[in-house]
Amino acid sequence: MGGTRPATRDSAQPTAADRRGAVVAALMLAMALAALDSTIVSTAVPQIVGDLGGFSVFSWLFSGYLLAVTVTLPVYGKLSDTFGRKPVLVAGAVLFLLGSLLCALAWNMAALIAFRVVQGLGGGALQGTVQTLAADLYPLEERPRIQARLSTVWAVSAVAGPGLGGVLAAYADWRWIFLVNLPVGAVALWLIVRHLHEPVRQSAERARVDWAGALAVFACGGALLTALVQGGVAWPWLSAPSLTLFGAGLALLVVVFAVEHRAAEPIIPGWVWRRRTIAAVNLALGALGLLMVAPTVFLPTYAQSVLGLAPVAAGFVLSVWTLSWPVSAALSQHVYRRIGFRSTAMLGIGTAALVLFAFPFLPYPGQAWQPALLMLLLGAALGLFQLPLIVGVQSSVVWEERGTATASILFCRQTGQTVGAALFGAVANGVLASRLGGAGDLDSVTRALDAGAAPEATRRAIADAVHTVYLGAGCAAALAFVVLLVLAPRRFPVLKD
Repeated sequence: MGGTRPATRDSAQPTAADRRGAVVAALMLAMALAALDSTIVSTAVPQIVGDLGGFSVFSWLFSGYLLAVTVTLPVYGKLSDTFGRKPVLVAGAVLFLLGSLLCALAWNMAALIAFRVVQGLGGGALQGTVQTLAADLYPLEERPRIQARLSTVWAVSAVAGPGLGGVLAAYADWRWIFLVNLPVGAVALWLIVRHLHEPVRQSAERARVDWAGALAVFACGGALLTALVQGGVAWPWLSAPSLTLFGAGLALLVVVFAVEHRAAEPIIPGWVWRRRTIAAVNLALGALGLLMVAPTVFLPTYAQSVLGLAPVAAGFVLSVWTLSWPVSAALSQHVYRRIGFRSTAMLGIGTAALVLFAFPFLPYPGQAWQPALLMLLLGAALGLFQLPLIVGVQSSVVWEERGTATASILFCRQTGQTVGAALFGAVANGVLASRLGGAGDLDSVTRALDAGAAPEATRRAIADAVHTVYLGAGCAAALAFVVLLVLAPRRFPVLKD
């Protein structure tokens, strides 16, 4: 026992590279939990409703989860900057897994919706903190690698989720859709606890949490997003529930400004909007969330009702963009290193606008390969647009601001999707009503087609409605282009790690 032998690659102690690899694996598993959640549940809705009832409110299985994720993103971003990423990620994973277990034990639809909200409260921590840690772990030159991996997780989940959900619902039980989260989440949690080590930061010991601001942001976001999600669906836009929720949301927005202005450490600090880089990216990614509604919500209906495809084939038409998106994102580093973050993003969103504007010019009724080709091009364009903006923002802030900055851009993208669903839903229903000469909405018309009533005029009306939505999405892409051109600096300020 004369001395201590130096550690070697064969020793039991993991190296820094091993630990980082284990943490990256944990992040990918955590992201898979969040990415699979909505797609895997969607195909099991008939079995869930058949078992628990509650058909009139089943849409809250998705709305409740989405609302909880969206309104908690800013809160978790600030908490991760205050206390570190690890405790926030661990708490979020535990909350998500608890919600999954409770969902599997739900005894009626009301309980299942409530437990989905619990899942969403954990999902907000998973989405925001995983993206922030991806920037913490890698220097600027290597960040596209981890971001491309996370994009691949989303792509695989989008393709595999519906099939996996359908298999579990058909051959096992819909409750297994939630139970499968437990072993995956447990492995991710174990890897995070064991291998993620953050430096001790003195500021965390003296940190003060703006709990009043967090509550105000949660209440304001919940009221406004609920009004947008349920308006025109559960109740008319100008009905008492809609007006009450919008009024309460606007009043709470005033409260948020007052509370955050006085807070020493606000949940949503003013610098998020005072810095040109972050403000421009927030608005641009809000427009991205808006335009993504066109393909994700309306293309499957178009493929089935206009092209006459089966649900599986219609899903394939949509899913092809998940093949080109991560490839384009991974290759975007070679572009932005030459021409910069802003120019690369403008190239991507400009191309996306052209693709979206081209959709209404497809022949009627057309063939499946035509919209599939456009979706392949759209995925490539958006991969070139989104990743440089995320990497650019994360590289322009210090560690203590990175969680808040990342959460702000994810929050704006999620909010854009919510606004887009409400806006384009109203647009599509308005076009249908004018084409069919009376009141009508896309859901009821689609159900009539499925039941066998398939007049040519109805199919053309659906095609016109979806074409109009794609024109609106093209305008959102053009708006993002203008925002980057006018507001974003020509060169993003990049801080050395």
